[in-house]
Amino acid sequence: MNKHLLFEWIRTGTLAVPNYLLKNYKKIGLDNDDLVTLLQLLALVENGQRFPDSQLLADRLAVSREEAFKAIHQLITKKVLTIETRTDEEGKTTDEFSFDLLYEKLATLLTQSIEKEETEKELLASKNIYQLFEQEFGRSLSAMEIQTLNMWIEEDKYHPELIEMALREAVLNQVYSLKYIDRILLSWEKKNIRTKEQVEKESKRFRKNQANEETKEKSDPNETPVPMYNWLKDKLDN
Repeated sequence: MNKHLLFEWIRTGTLAVPNYLLKNYKKIGLDNDDLVTLLQLLALVENGQRFPDSQLLADRLAVSREEAFKAIHQLITKKVLTIETRTDEEGKTTDEFSFDLLYEKLATLLTQSIEKEETEKELLASKNIYQLFEQEFGRSLSAMEIQTLNMWIEEDKYHPELIEMALREAVLNQVYSLKYIDRILLSWEKKNIRTKEQVEKESKRFRKNQANEETKEKSDPNETPVPMYNWLKDKLDN
């Protein structure tokens, strides 16, 4: 390649276009023509033309000036482009294009996509929860029990993983009752325990305290032994 052509190519610069925009521009209400116009404006602004004349855009799009103006107006109407007025230190005002609304739309779309993905994961997890309860209980759940599970997930916002941990606690204590499991969940909620990691931390803390109590009892043979109770069941019954 001729080095002068190479230098010209480098001088004109490059435009970094988010792949998320290219992948989702139709989801934010843009069509192919809108995208091309938007990319041309981004390129002009990137090269220092903060508020390029519509004729400059027209030349790039190979359309009339009126059509270029309409294309800009279309982006403004679709709320991905605004014209902002800036005032410098000397009090001089200048207009420039702003793409903040475009980035806000893309950020909102990304957030919604993540939330939808999380919701779908929780829905799948909740379905697995039903199967897990039936497996541990050795029977099908009643309509009332299914309703209780739904309330835990949809109204109380208990994460399915937390419900599974509460079920495990109940099974270890050989109590196959949703009422008992509900009291476990309420007990954890009062302690602000909302994750698997927090449950495991609380269990370790309890086991450590229990071991210390047993050591204390053994160290004093003259002390009257105190019967041990199920820590969770005892607290919940009170």
